[in-house]
Amino acid sequence: MAAVTLDKVSKIYADGTKAVNAIDLGIADGEFMVLVGPSGCGKTTALRMVAGLEDISEGTVRIGERTVNHVPSRDRDIAMVFQSYALYPHLTVYENIAFGLRLKRLPKDEIDKRVQQAAQTLGLVEQLKRKPRNLSGGQRQRVAMGRAIVREPAAFLMDEPLSNLDAKLRVQMRADIAALQLEFGVTTVYVTHDQAEAMTLGHRVAVLSEGKLQQCGSPRDLYDRPTNTFVGGFIGSPAMNMVEGVVERQNGGLAVKVGTQTLGLAEAPQALSTYEGRRVVVGVRPEHLEDATLTPDAPANRRLRGNVELREALGSELIVHFTIDANPAQAEEMKEIVRDAGGDPEGGLKSAGSLLVGRFGARARAREGDPVEVVVDTGSLHFFDPETGLGIYDQQQKGAT
Repeated sequence: MAAVTLDKVSKIYADGTKAVNAIDLGIADGEFMVLVGPSGCGKTTALRMVAGLEDISEGTVRIGERTVNHVPSRDRDIAMVFQSYALYPHLTVYENIAFGLRLKRLPKDEIDKRVQQAAQTLGLVEQLKRKPRNLSGGQRQRVAMGRAIVREPAAFLMDEPLSNLDAKLRVQMRADIAALQLEFGVTTVYVTHDQAEAMTLGHRVAVLSEGKLQQCGSPRDLYDRPTNTFVGGFIGSPAMNMVEGVVERQNGGLAVKVGTQTLGLAEAPQALSTYEGRRVVVGVRPEHLEDATLTPDAPANRRLRGNVELREALGSELIVHFTIDANPAQAEEMKEIVRDAGGDPEGGLKSAGSLLVGRFGARARAREGDPVEVVVDTGSLHFFDPETGLGIYDQQQKGAT
């Protein structure tokens, strides 16, 4: 096992495109680090530079104490698991798992021992004599994992390994990968565009956008204290709602005016007082909104009135899209998220004001076309500077660790 360090690492292509921009990232020995971000953010390029599959334009990559900028991939003591599995179709499962060990000319007994142990761990004992074409997608991914495990590398590098699996199998494989990493304790760098994967797997998560590291921290840190509007909007599903607001003084405390409505702030950060009379971006996660019919005792200064546009019943909860008379926060980072999801950043539902999404209890009465009163957990609101996009906290969080 070994730590992996990226020291001001950049990748600049011949046409001047900077796919990775001066990333500083330290991955501890035995840590599970996830690189996450929208398509084209540079996460796979960064992983390929660690693997030796992409030349490094600037900066230094170290595995353990060794600088590996000019070390061939085969000599970096890493094992990579690809999205495509990259199995040899003419070889059996046993032969696929053993392939790298045979290249290293290990003794036959040692190869058999490692293959059998990996097969036992991954539930592949019954499949060892079969060819990849006779396996399910999940079994093929396990074979690819087995081939990496038997090499006993200093680090595992995984590039979107679950993206070809169906939703149910992805959940199962996430659990399997987490259990394997815990069992073997190997330093792991995992690339995904799926923030649910990132949040459930990573000891820490590094969020990238346009080749730059936006924030690195534990999943809880990213959820509770996003460093900027991009991280706030990217982490969480459905995404954080963001609208314009104006900070006011009310009854001796702070409040935020959202359109024509005002929310009292009993637990506002002290730093927000410096924005009194000024605009801010107000962020609220869908799970911090609730139909007022389910919380009738909530005070009036914690409520917003709007109109229901869409209601999605999911059994255990309702996802309710509703509009309020407030200006949406039109940060460029948020537009990028919408584009990446295949939406129209200038569109959405063609209604006046801002479209918010709430995660309501299953017994909520909200219906399309009806007015709705929504209770806001004001203690869980997020505030961002509208010019810089940075979060407003009492102790400003660092963007990278």
